[in-house]
Amino acid sequence: MSDTDRDALPIPEFDHLPIGSLETRIRSLDQSGLERLIVHETKHANRVAVMNILRHRLEALHGGAKPTAGGADPGTMPEVSSGTGPGAKASPQTSGPPLNPPSQGVPTNPAQPRG
Repeated sequence: MSDTDRDALPIPEFDHLPIGSLETRIRSLDQSGLERLIVHETKHANRVAVMNILRHRLEALHGGAKPTAGGADPGTMPEVSSGTGPGAKASPQTSGPPLNPPSQGVPTNPAQPRG
């Protein structure tokens, strides 16, 4: 599957999502969306935990569950970077307090007492 095919998956950055957030993200998918993810996962990583979550949700849909709203919008996915800037820079005003060596001595030379 090329990068273009990965971009066409119903959940952006599916391959890089933490397993803990996958169950929430797939709730908005219908049967065809889940089947596309199952085929993709089978051909690529074939992670047991991911396959179990996908199959369980597909069974739930077959049992009458309905897709819920939301869940696949990249703007609501904190685990996927939106690429909107370099982030905060450290400065003397934002840095933490100075660290004192432990009472048993200097970390690089424990036999030397603090001075």
